[in-house]
Amino acid sequence: MMTRSMRGALLLGFFLIVAACGRQSAEQSRSADDTQASAAVGTANLAKPGSQQNPAAPAEPATITRVNEDGSETVEDSSGDSGLHNTLLAAVASTAAAATLSAPTPWQEGVNYTRLVPAQPTAVPSGQVEVLEFFWYACPHCYAIDPLVEAWKKTKPAYISFSRVPVMWNEGHRSLARLFYTLDSMGKLNDLHAAIWKQIHVNNDPLVDLGNNDAKSEQIQTAFVQRLGVSREAFAAAYRSFAVETELQRADQLEQRYRVTGVPTFVINGKYVADVGTAQSEERLISLVSDLAAIEHKR
Repeated sequence: MMTRSMRGALLLGFFLIVAACGRQSAEQSRSADDTQASAAVGTANLAKPGSQQNPAAPAEPATITRVNEDGSETVEDSSGDSGLHNTLLAAVASTAAAATLSAPTPWQEGVNYTRLVPAQPTAVPSGQVEVLEFFWYACPHCYAIDPLVEAWKKTKPAYISFSRVPVMWNEGHRSLARLFYTLDSMGKLNDLHAAIWKQIHVNNDPLVDLGNNDAKSEQIQTAFVQRLGVSREAFAAAYRSFAVETELQRADQLEQRYRVTGVPTFVINGKYVADVGTAQSEERLISLVSDLAAIEHKR
């Protein structure tokens, strides 16, 4: 029988990986030393800022740290000429005051968000603005922002079409992505979404096999959903269905198209990319996403 201390030791390596939430750390997860090093880099990149700023008058950060494709860090000096505060996105207010368009937005391109050139095609009807959240169920930063995302979903404008996209940087990520799309195809995702977060982050159960054994991960997830009232047979039928395989392929393509290297990352209408680090807090990130979506809707 596995004791609490034995279970904690088993999960230690997993949560060292979890701390980073970046692609570089995921690719190095099979080496304990490399995992610890990449976790330190990823955490520095995605950590919450020391204090929340007022979205209406954000304080200018002295530096902005970014993680490059190769895992290295670039520190940019954002101080200096106040001319950097030009109103590229002028005449846009927050979503709560969308009718008032005379005031400049507080957001700066290249600081709070990145513009994609060229813009990428979206998969929403005309008149809709697509918002994608790239996430990983085992990421503590994704877990921290999820209650804000859920609240925002209930109040966001009808023109915003929101979707989550799970990343698949290794087999562990892919197993959780398969769980996500399996429950979605069964119409059970909304009911069990919060339970998955709790099982991983509160109950310390990664819901995947730490040895990256796909069959064992399926057994772990099947037992989990069964305890929550999901039919074992129905879950098994959906787990490797054509619909789920199609969604996994699409998610993989989106991740590559947008070169996602850290989570949570938001992409607005195929044109703008932002995360907690660039927005400076979880709350500001939600406001930034809403404002950029409002800009796109008015085009």
